[in-house]
Amino acid sequence: MVGGGVAGLVAARDLARAGRRVVLVEGGPRLGGEVARHTVAGIDLDAGAESFATKGGTVAAFLDELGLGDDVVLPDPRGAWVQHGAGEAFPLPRTGLLGVPGDLGAADVVAVIGEEAAAEAARLDSAPGEVGADEVMVGPFVRARMGSAVLDRLVAPIVGGVHSVHPDALPVDRVAPALRRALRDEGSLAAAVRSVRALAPAGSAVAGLRGGMARLVDALVADLDRLGVDVSVDAPVAAVDSRSVTLATGERLDAPHVLLAVGDGAARALAGRRAPEPGLITLATIVLRDDRLDVGPRGTGVLVAPGAVGVRAKALTHGTVKWPWLAEAAAGRHVLRLSYDSPVVDAGTPDDELRRTALADASALLGVDLDERSVEGTARVVWDAPLPQEAPPASPSPLDGVVRVGGAVAGRGLAAVIARSRRAAAELLEG
Repeated sequence: MVGGGVAGLVAARDLARAGRRVVLVEGGPRLGGEVARHTVAGIDLDAGAESFATKGGTVAAFLDELGLGDDVVLPDPRGAWVQHGAGEAFPLPRTGLLGVPGDLGAADVVAVIGEEAAAEAARLDSAPGEVGADEVMVGPFVRARMGSAVLDRLVAPIVGGVHSVHPDALPVDRVAPALRRALRDEGSLAAAVRSVRALAPAGSAVAGLRGGMARLVDALVADLDRLGVDVSVDAPVAAVDSRSVTLATGERLDAPHVLLAVGDGAARALAGRRAPEPGLITLATIVLRDDRLDVGPRGTGVLVAPGAVGVRAKALTHGTVKWPWLAEAAAGRHVLRLSYDSPVVDAGTPDDELRRTALADASALLGVDLDERSVEGTARVVWDAPLPQEAPPASPSPLDGVVRVGGAVAGRGLAAVIARSRRAAAELLEG
């Protein structure tokens, strides 16, 4: 197993539980990938993923298997807001899917896009169900059925905040696999959204873990240790094929099966293909005291529309509103997490500049003039942004026969990653 993120840990655990001898190598200094922990102002916080999608029950069932089921928690039901121009903030509509409205006449939809755009979207969505159904990417798909206002003011902020890409670069089937078929069946995109939502279990679309999602990694690592998995960190890999792994030290590991759970850039490099430099996602965390935030002025957070004036962040999460367990741990303080894409913020941005920017953006997004003197701690975490999808190589690749798992092939989010890893392990065991 090459790669010690959640995907690699999950597959390694399933294989080891079935009696296979597993060797896991991770190039970095720690396990868990984008599920990580850091401590800010004495509070243990998630440094990466802080929730999971509840659809399908995949993650909840796995957490139960790990003995964490009783600690699954739901977020505060107030929901998030969307920010456009200065002072132009609205609660996100309740009936949407990826921001696509299930009711174009709903007051919360009209408030965001305006009456004229809502009427135009309804006119476009009255076309036969085949119109736009062949569009592969979210952007053209929504634009064809509901127009640019719905795409720009509702869908783009959510897709950018959650998936870190523009809707034009995100495949519909990756994030809403039933939606295009539902459009053909229902005859309108709004009806398709309602149909898909009706199939989902009642309740929140996301959940978390009391104490943070990093507890998932703690449990997985403990299980691998108990199962006797041979785990190495700081062990970068130089080459991979279907029967061997060569470490950067020159050591070669032979095995009947090789699984690869690394990011897309690393996988392309191992396949001998040039990968573009990934963009960076910077998470800036602020812990502060300010009683004016106790009411949760923007619910659980704010998603920022592309091109919004006066704000550089793409999203803000008000963690102590979103998660009651975190509010208890923070003991009267507030935890805010803002996310930035490069080059708005990049590796060269000084920490003190990021701190000032994050505090100014939080003030603008929350509608509260926050004072630097109220800040008790800040932190900065940087992750690679997803690379654009590429077509599979036409010629033979060194990775032919290597089992791929992880977000680069499964899609973003713990639900997709865990499901793919468990399926890959099961197929290998059956074979």
